[in-house]
Amino acid sequence: MLGAVPDRNDFGERLLKLDTLVRLRWLAVAGQTAAVLVVNYGFGFEVPLGFVFALIALSAWLNLFLKLVRAKVQRLPQRWAAVLLGYDILQLSGLLFLTGGLGNPFAVLLLVPVTVSAAALPPRDTIALGGIVICTASLLAFFQLPLPWYDGEVFTLPGTYQFGVWTALVATLAFIAFYTFQVAAEARQLSQALAATELTLEREQHLHSLDGLAAAAAHELGTPLATIVLTAKELETDLPEGSPQREDVSLIRTQGDRCREILRKLTSLSSDQSFLSLRLSHLVEEVAEPHREFGVTVTIIKESTAGEPTVRRNAAILYGLGNLLENAVDFATSAVSVRLNWNDASVSVTIADDGPGFADDVIDRIGEPYVTTRARTGARPTEVAAQANAGGLGLGFFIAKTLLERTGARLSLRNSLEGGAVVQIVWPRIALESAEDSAAAMEEAGYA
Repeated sequence: MLGAVPDRNDFGERLLKLDTLVRLRWLAVAGQTAAVLVVNYGFGFEVPLGFVFALIALSAWLNLFLKLVRAKVQRLPQRWAAVLLGYDILQLSGLLFLTGGLGNPFAVLLLVPVTVSAAALPPRDTIALGGIVICTASLLAFFQLPLPWYDGEVFTLPGTYQFGVWTALVATLAFIAFYTFQVAAEARQLSQALAATELTLEREQHLHSLDGLAAAAAHELGTPLATIVLTAKELETDLPEGSPQREDVSLIRTQGDRCREILRKLTSLSSDQSFLSLRLSHLVEEVAEPHREFGVTVTIIKESTAGEPTVRRNAAILYGLGNLLENAVDFATSAVSVRLNWNDASVSVTIADDGPGFADDVIDRIGEPYVTTRARTGARPTEVAAQANAGGLGLGFFIAKTLLERTGARLSLRNSLEGGAVVQIVWPRIALESAEDSAAAMEEAGYA
């Protein structure tokens, strides 16, 4: 049984692994130790080694403690992850206080914990950590020990320059945090949408495979059913006319014949290649049929006549076209047209409705997960709930677009001059036709 698509908010609660923060802190400990040793012994600049190494050792001991008391694969609650990142900010601020404050070129590393938070934690935690950085940077601008320098010399940055460094840190902090948060949020949305796409395709392929199972069942049932019918015929012959038992046996025989006819049709679904391959107009008619019962006229128009392509009947095309047509019917006032056009190079299906059309401010972003333009009017409560759980119409269109693009299609959207939305799907003809050579080529290329 297919699993449920994760709720969109579940992806927003994805937690940081403790081992990730521990590894980052070990990297910081190694880098801080190396920097102190190079400055003190390589350059000969005097560093307050006792206090500096005490702060570095504190981070090392914290890492050892965390490794001992918690499993490395454990995911931290967001609050504790924010606390550990806050500690990293304060520890680095302490080192900067001992080594020149904002005059220390490593002051830029204050941005790292906030960047990690923006990628993995909620905005409130990132804002809190950003506030800590701004406060510590402000204090470091006024309170710090001198930057380690040559003996007898004190290196002091002008106040204006320190203000510029502080301003640059704050501006960079805001930009990086916002940009990283946006990228991470889009990645989480895309991950959830792709999961929904895979589940949808799996469901459609599962339903498609039931045809083969039905044919196999029909084949297995054929022999015992034939035996039942034959036995019923013999009993019917032996029983006298007008006998109640003969009427019962006759009923068994006729119902057995009916079952054999049903099984014959099921078997033909598997053996008849026309079921797997059909004309484009027939496939679109099949997709449109379930949507003709909602008070909206669905018209299929063939704008080309000669050489109609034969289409491979696969789950991705059926679901993708069905979803787009369903949206058109939902938003249409009274009519939906489906125009079919083809030539030697390409095949196109254009779906147009007479509804309100796409909103101008989002039409260029439709097809991204969770970009929705309008709410369905008259939708059933179960449909509304399904939309909310799936992320709105934007997710449904994203799934349809992704599945159709897997078959080689390209989608374009626009608003009609007469009003209403227009969606055009265009395939290279070779990607769509179901000739045996083309089918094999498409399967090798990943179109199937």
